[in-house]
Amino acid sequence: MPQVTVKINGRSYTLACDEGEEEHLEGLAAYLDKHVTNLSQGVGQVGDQRLMLMAGLLVADELSEALGEVKALQDEVAALKDARAGAATKSQDAENQVAEVLEAAAKRLEDIAGRLEAS
Repeated sequence: MPQVTVKINGRSYTLACDEGEEEHLEGLAAYLDKHVTNLSQGVGQVGDQRLMLMAGLLVADELSEALGEVKALQDEVAALKDARAGAATKSQDAENQVAEVLEAAAKRLEDIAGRLEAS
């Protein structure tokens, strides 16, 4: 199992990960380090645990917002699918009505042609 050493707030941490996940883990650590660095610049050194907690809460807040946006988009997609299904039904109904009108017109034309031939 591969191990990756990441730095967060100037401290090195060695973590194990699955094969092929090394770059992903390094990217996640860099993302967390960015939050920790920004927090430490804003609030000063308040201890690693507190910085990690605050950074974790910031990341959790971002995740919460992203999940809310995903849910809203999923709801919008579902509404659009329903609207599309309704439009398809209306379109099919209109097509059926046009076909009926054309059939009736064709029948009338045949009747007129038949009367003209008979006269």
